Amino acid sequence: MLNQSCLEFIDALASSKPVPGGGGASALVGSVGMALGSMVGNLTVGKKKYADVEEDMRALLVESEVLIRRFNELVKEDAEVFEPLSRAYGLPSGTEEEKAEKERVLQEVLVKATLVPMEIAENCLAAMKLLEQYAKKGSRIVISDAGVGVIFCKSALQGAKLNVLINLKLMKDETLKSKYSEQIKAVELEGLRLADEVYEYVEGLLCC
Repeated sequence: MLNQSCLEFIDALASSKPVPGGGGASALVGSVGMALGSMVGNLTVGKKKYADVEEDMRALLVESEVLIRRFNELVKEDAEVFEPLSRAYGLPSGTEEEKAEKERVLQEVLVKATLVPMEIAENCLAAMKLLEQYAKKGSRIVISDAGVGVIFCKSALQGAKLNVLINLKLMKDETLKSKYSEQIKAVELEGLRLADEVYEYVEGLLCC
């Protein structure tokens, strides 16, 4: 899916097709946010002024690359888990047997459709932790990009959260529903706090 041009992806996103949707878009935004962190790292390594953080930057770049690759995979995976859900919505429900079968299929695919945006949200939090390090140790010339990256990841996390919630709304398994609900709340709580801290830190360094 990401082999398309940016314009093709945006056109597909704007269309009436079921995919890509908000989950895939959130994964892409998370990937872009993390890539901005990598940019800060790549513009910091090799600079005499930042020799004392050279090893830290190189380690961050390796971790960032892993996250970017995973985000990119999640764009595709979100589409793959949403398509069966979309088909389940369209199953016939004229008889009691059809209603029961539709509900069975729906509940089965809802779990997979919930786990992908959950991972997107968790990866956004992981990306924010790396962006915090880029902001504090990276080149001051590009510190604004670390701030932009963390705001992108904050938006992506909240977008992924909404995709988790819309699936939980239909989920009948109360145990799973409660587990995933608590999981996404914890990720969001930590993520929003960290994103705001990093943003304010960067803003504080840039304000005149």
